[in-house]
Amino acid sequence: MADYRPENVQNILLISSTALGDTVLSTAAMGAMRQRFPAARIAVLIHRDYVPLFDQADFLDKVIPYYGGWQRFFSTIVALRRTQPDVALILHGNEPQATPLAYFSGARFIFKLPNTSRFAFLLSNQVPRLTWSDMGHGMMQRLKVAELAGAPIDGARMCLPVTDSTKDIVARWLAEQGVMAADLVIGFQAGASSRGRMWPVAHFVALAKTLLAAHPAYRFVITGAPHERLRCEEIAKGIGLGAIIAADALPIKALPALVQRCAVLVTGDTGTLHVAVAVGTPTVSLFAVSGPDVSGPAYDLERHTVIHHPAPAGVRSKTDNDRWMAQIRSDEVAAAVMQQLSQFAQQTIACPDRLSEGNS
Repeated sequence: MADYRPENVQNILLISSTALGDTVLSTAAMGAMRQRFPAARIAVLIHRDYVPLFDQADFLDKVIPYYGGWQRFFSTIVALRRTQPDVALILHGNEPQATPLAYFSGARFIFKLPNTSRFAFLLSNQVPRLTWSDMGHGMMQRLKVAELAGAPIDGARMCLPVTDSTKDIVARWLAEQGVMAADLVIGFQAGASSRGRMWPVAHFVALAKTLLAAHPAYRFVITGAPHERLRCEEIAKGIGLGAIIAADALPIKALPALVQRCAVLVTGDTGTLHVAVAVGTPTVSLFAVSGPDVSGPAYDLERHTVIHHPAPAGVRSKTDNDRWMAQIRSDEVAAAVMQQLSQFAQQTIACPDRLSEGNS
């Protein structure tokens, strides 16, 4: 690492090849690298499912798809080598692939945190040894990697493009569902990476009914991955009129615009939570088996209400038992949502064009 000189860097490779939330959290480090190296060519390796999110990202020059595990491993190496990186940053990637990919890219310098895997001998930052417990919030872990490469990290924020074209896609789709520009939309993120992070269907339904009793004109958009559509349909069926299903109905590139259109998003520990933080949508996030200090809202905490009912010690964050999420009552969440909507109404009065502009 003693030979590393930021002023000599011309080509940069960033690796963030895991899930949606992991990728969105990495955008803070991507933006920090662009700020530090405005003239450099920056390429990023991203899971193929999320490449469309970055079609219009002005902080990146090239996006390379990652196919997971050992799929297309050698062709991926060829693509990485073509970028001729001077330095590679592993912001978030699974081993045993991430560090070998960075090494075979030809990068002379490789930075990664934590630096405790069996491939640590390939890293430029072999000491001091830092573990996940030294990292703090997930966004900060990525920023610490960027800092090793010379990037400023104070005040860094996630950056996710919301384009006019994706806003138009969302507006047209909502209009087809009977949702007009002036309608107040509440987002429900139905799924998560494990059942233990999902709020039960019945609780979402009870929440919606409580909110509708106060304001019958509210509309609910239920988001989720395509494979979660059945769960979304259960929630929508329980709510009845006023609920529409976004899962498998819109392309992934439209997700930031859809989330931005919502007045508030109710979600567990999910990638969509970080999308909301990135695009400025207030959230009510629910935690039980994971910790908001690591994977909750990263900043603007006054806009994000966290409800945390910790599961007993020893319960794995990937558990499929939702009994602990079920302990978060719908009336508690309803109160938090109403508080967020009250703040939203005050902001709308101050800026009356906000609804018609998709909350941008």
